[in-house]
Amino acid sequence: MKVDVLLGLQWGDEGKGKAVDVLTPTYDIVARFQGGPNAGHTLEFDNHKFVLHTIPSGIFRENTWNIIGNGVVIDPYVLVNNEIKAISSYTDVKSKLFISLLSNLILPSHRLLDYAKEKALGEQKIGSTLKGIGPTYTDKVSRKGIRVGDILSSNFDKKYEKLKEDHLNQIEKMGLDCSAYTIEGLSFDAYESAWMEALEELKSYKLVSTEYLIHNALIDNKTILAEGAQGTLLDIDFGTYPYVTSSNTIAAGACAGLGVGPSKIGKVFGLFKAYCTRVGEGVFPTELNDEMGEYLRDKGHEFGSTTNRPRRCGWMDLPLLKYACMVNGVTELILTKVDVLSELESFQVCTDYEVNGQITNQIPYELSRNIKPIYKTMKGWQQELNPSTVPENLNAYIKFIENYLQQRIFLVSIGANRKDNIIF
Repeated sequence: MKVDVLLGLQWGDEGKGKAVDVLTPTYDIVARFQGGPNAGHTLEFDNHKFVLHTIPSGIFRENTWNIIGNGVVIDPYVLVNNEIKAISSYTDVKSKLFISLLSNLILPSHRLLDYAKEKALGEQKIGSTLKGIGPTYTDKVSRKGIRVGDILSSNFDKKYEKLKEDHLNQIEKMGLDCSAYTIEGLSFDAYESAWMEALEELKSYKLVSTEYLIHNALIDNKTILAEGAQGTLLDIDFGTYPYVTSSNTIAAGACAGLGVGPSKIGKVFGLFKAYCTRVGEGVFPTELNDEMGEYLRDKGHEFGSTTNRPRRCGWMDLPLLKYACMVNGVTELILTKVDVLSELESFQVCTDYEVNGQITNQIPYELSRNIKPIYKTMKGWQQELNPSTVPENLNAYIKFIENYLQQRIFLVSIGANRKDNIIF
């Protein structure tokens, strides 16, 4: 057996939560391999809406194991109080969730440091979600992070205080007063106390060497789906740097984030919206700063699942999408949110760029604001969609994308509910 991978091909928010939920009945295990509580995977079913930040999206399916892999960074407060407690009446989390001993912990001081660094950058800020993700990955790479396994050791308190002091010293050197900053609506001291309580609760969960769990599951012919967070264009190496996240969001990240070799990767499912969105700072070639951008935002409910920040909206960018397919080795495509375009008489799709007077469909080293997108006009279908009928103009749009990418689209999402899909 091999590990299949599902990930986003744009700047995140492509609908990964729903896609995983739809695919999960064919998998025994769903595993998150990178990111942290800056992710927001939304699922809607039985008239309920759930937003998961760290827990894999297979948690609501019976008999499905859910793994938080070593590549994920974990905030115990968010995991226990904002996620587990919110869904515990709908599913037995404790029996289905496995957490890697190698996962790094997001400390309260990581979140304070995240805020301080963004504040120090001023107008040059990255647009961080202020969840402490970047500082946590920085400490991981600097070999001074605290991992889940450390909470079971006798010298945890000493490690914690040492790293906390290091963070506070960094903030002091910046000359910033962060005393008024609140975390999850709490003062730093109150949040730290609640964080410690959540950490104690976390000890009652299955903290294991998930790399062995996955390895043995493959030997036992278990089917595994690796769930990515954020999107390809936010990858630390291949995204729109420096306005990216702090981890590898591409398919290769599943190997390092779960402890599986490249030869064990099977299908790669790539998700993308019928248009583009991004949250925070950074270049966005097809962004619409007009009434149409507002329309897409309102119609598509484009507000961050984690931060509730309004998303920037624009037309589909096929050069970026083809690039994302290339660096991920995508084998299967999933198109989402086509229903948002259903009322439009026509809409645009970017097929090329004009860069310094030259036409190209390749992504330049620096995706600058001087890039001019070249569009093709597509006809709208102007009718309500249902799983049994594909309007002619929607089918033409799908075929146009498939021909451009030289890839097959096997599933089209036409609504938020797990049943709102067209399968080809």
